[in-house]
Amino acid sequence: MKSSSKTMGAAIALIAAIGVAVGLASTHADEPKPDKPDAKAAPEGKKLETAIFAGGCFWCMEPPFEKLEGVVRVTSGYTGGPEKSPSYQEVSSGNTGHVEAVRVEYDPKAVSYEHLLEVFWRQIDPTDDGGQFADRGKQYRTAIFVAGREQRDLAEASKKKLEKAKIFDEPIVTEIRQATPFYPAEKYHQDYYKKNPGDYKRYRIGSGRERFLESVWGHRPLEAPKKPKGSKSMSNQSKQYDRPSEAELRKELTPLQYKVTQEEGTEPPFRNEYWDDKREGIYVDIVSGEPLFSSTDKYESGTGWPSFTKPIDESNITEHVDRKLLMPRTEVRSKHGDSHLGHVFDDGPAPTGLRYCINSASLRFIPKEDLAKEGYGEYLSLFE
Repeated sequence: MKSSSKTMGAAIALIAAIGVAVGLASTHADEPKPDKPDAKAAPEGKKLETAIFAGGCFWCMEPPFEKLEGVVRVTSGYTGGPEKSPSYQEVSSGNTGHVEAVRVEYDPKAVSYEHLLEVFWRQIDPTDDGGQFADRGKQYRTAIFVAGREQRDLAEASKKKLEKAKIFDEPIVTEIRQATPFYPAEKYHQDYYKKNPGDYKRYRIGSGRERFLESVWGHRPLEAPKKPKGSKSMSNQSKQYDRPSEAELRKELTPLQYKVTQEEGTEPPFRNEYWDDKREGIYVDIVSGEPLFSSTDKYESGTGWPSFTKPIDESNITEHVDRKLLMPRTEVRSKHGDSHLGHVFDDGPAPTGLRYCINSASLRFIPKEDLAKEGYGEYLSLFE
């Protein structure tokens, strides 16, 4: 039987209204500023890839992916708009270009991107271009945010497969869009279904999502995932951000770059490559290529080292206690390359109040005009 949420009639409309009331009661408190979500550590030796899906309320999009073998972390957040670091209150008002979405970090050797797409379609009404279920507005529209040619090809093929299956009477309107910076939502939104199981269940049922998905997919069980043939990059350029071998590091890095990144050295202030660089672009790890900082967050700190108020993506940064000096400091390292970058201090300017004091020797600068050809095109929106 073909299905669509628009054929469910007045009963669903009534249930949806109940869902809106539950959602308002649960979420419209004073919104704290976005906080870094708790995260599981990646399995040792595993290289993760990322998928981003918008499926309406992000509370309902976390559980289906978190239960999958091979998925390491699912983060609720905002993406798709030009505004930087938006809050829940701003996005939910519908006055930004962002949508609610989830970022799925997974081991491509354990679960394929194709299977993640299959799971995604089974969580949404892909024919609704006005929101999802009780949540109305462009901030709740569905989309697949792709990070390169390979993900785009797989997403388009998956969408065509769903269209050919003729499960829905109306056209599939879910967009396939180029990935843009993803901003994690406030901490209280992360794992909401675990922290507030009663409220979550009432919302999921009251919004009409539960009934719709059961009517469409209840008699169409999901096939067991096929074992991936191997790890695949997300674009023509490698997005695995591999750490080279020791021999390669010694061959490719200059003595100063090696000393700083591998031996936690410090370059001299005012006599390094980027301390006074004012060009537009992003800074990536000299070792792995993972994106770390943007010129849009760079400022003159007077210290003689490149200084930033925040990283491009906190998930590419790790922090560690450094006790080498009399006073403990917070060391900053790249997640995938494990390169020593510098330190972070709490004497920076607004809005973060942080100063990421970074060694130029740990970085490679990519000018704005070269981002697309070097495989970082998703960051062009930072400069619009």
